[in-house]
Amino acid sequence: MSEKRLLLGDEAVALGALYAGLSGVYAYPGTPSTEITEYIQQSPFARERGVRSRWCTNEKTAMEAALGMSYAGKRALVCMKHVGMNVCADAFVNAAVTGVKGGLVVLAADDPSMHSSQNEQDSRFYGKFALVPVLEPSSQQEAYDMMADAFALSESLKLPVLMRLVTRLAHSRAAVAVGEPLAQNALDPDSERSHWVLLPGNAKRQYASLVAKQPEIAAMAEKSGFNRMEIRRSSRRMTEEGGHEGGVMSGGDRTSLGIIACGIAYNYVRESAPQGLPLLKLSQYPLPAKQIRELAAHCSRILVVEDGQPFVEEQVRALLGADYPVCGRLTGDLPRTGELTPDCVAAALGVPCGPAFAPARNLAPRPPQLCQGCGHRDVYTALNQVAAEYPDARIFGDIGCYTLGALPPFRAIDSCVDMGASITMAKGAADAGVYPAIAVIGDSTFTHSGMTGLLDAVNDGSDITVIISDNLTTAMTGGQDSAGTHKFEAICLALGVEREHLHVVVPLPANMPEITRILREEINYHGVSVIIPQRECMQTLGRKLRQKKQQ
Repeated sequence: MSEKRLLLGDEAVALGALYAGLSGVYAYPGTPSTEITEYIQQSPFARERGVRSRWCTNEKTAMEAALGMSYAGKRALVCMKHVGMNVCADAFVNAAVTGVKGGLVVLAADDPSMHSSQNEQDSRFYGKFALVPVLEPSSQQEAYDMMADAFALSESLKLPVLMRLVTRLAHSRAAVAVGEPLAQNALDPDSERSHWVLLPGNAKRQYASLVAKQPEIAAMAEKSGFNRMEIRRSSRRMTEEGGHEGGVMSGGDRTSLGIIACGIAYNYVRESAPQGLPLLKLSQYPLPAKQIRELAAHCSRILVVEDGQPFVEEQVRALLGADYPVCGRLTGDLPRTGELTPDCVAAALGVPCGPAFAPARNLAPRPPQLCQGCGHRDVYTALNQVAAEYPDARIFGDIGCYTLGALPPFRAIDSCVDMGASITMAKGAADAGVYPAIAVIGDSTFTHSGMTGLLDAVNDGSDITVIISDNLTTAMTGGQDSAGTHKFEAICLALGVEREHLHVVVPLPANMPEITRILREEINYHGVSVIIPQRECMQTLGRKLRQKKQQ
């Protein structure tokens, strides 16, 4: 007997994975994916089953550890935001070549409109690139239901399966019908060695096997219950001619417009589309070519509605040929950038929209800013004071809440590109002759992807000053554990930073003379130096104090 729960899309994924027999979740926190792992970490059911759920150092280590669990026969889930796919790409693409044993699902949460991201990249391209199945739920219920199917599909094909969410689905709630949990897989390590050892001879055989599976993967998409043809019946003519029954359109139906709706876009189309329009819902890839051709045969043109980049639109154009009109983001019928909305979908369908809400007047803009009392504030205060003494100083920033140092009142950062880029960009700029070149990186970002850059700088004797602003947590995504907490001095020394040029300071106004003195000394030292301002995040400290008070 099923029960209903009110769940975020992320939570539906998490619960679906747990009830599908999950043995381990591997992830690095990143909006909008973070709540998946947090839900599993907080689940009594997961604790009862001994589900592994600690945070990983980065997405690559997460992907590789999950592949190891799959090797042992267990079901594993990897979670990350879309840009995390770039970090784990090496392991992800090669996992399709090795194949899997226990079910392995890779969850990528995309962020159209860049609510909290550097770009709008669409993770579906990674699935096509790696030649693995891709699932894209259209609702919280489907996100829950898909997890069991995804693990079964993974084990059937012996391939990883990529699942793609978008922010709007990940962070909205709906009632979800929950079934009975499945048992976890028994421990059963793979005894076949050759396909796990990607020496060229083995890899060639494995890749040929992967290519040979493509017709089977495509046939599964054609038959998938997540892909279906619909017609919203309304007219007498369509009713009399039979309309659409059991997923097959009758030969008498001919309309001017057909719609392909992908993932969450299906909801916007259902809200806006006039009655009677043929609609192909897509939530499993590769594209079901037979169904798309069937839709095209009954329509004079097709509108592709998808949240993200024109992934499906481009493929449909190629499938149907240049003479068949396909419209969507590429043609300007839908916005080329940003997430979809019901209003822009209605406009593309020629449906009048209701009156829009007028923007509030006389409200001053409130850009994000660092919390009052945050240690990063004192770091930037000291850094700005000292950097002003060097007319050519450049400060290279990184990904984290400290990136807000680029905004007023500090305006302290000259660059912020991707995780870990601060140290390596400072190194490259110093190699080019920039002086002083200063890198600011957070504690979690340093262990995620900054350590290798520091090793490069040490090996090259680069003239850079690195500031690891340590607030003892992964603050930007909600205060998750940071992999290197209380280990940064040891890590830097192990990487070759000289003891006399490694300093730990406490970022407080009272300590400003000491901090600025150390900054000047290390900038004037022509080699690699590291300063670690260390003070706990105000948010996590406040939570701890509140919890202690309640005890």
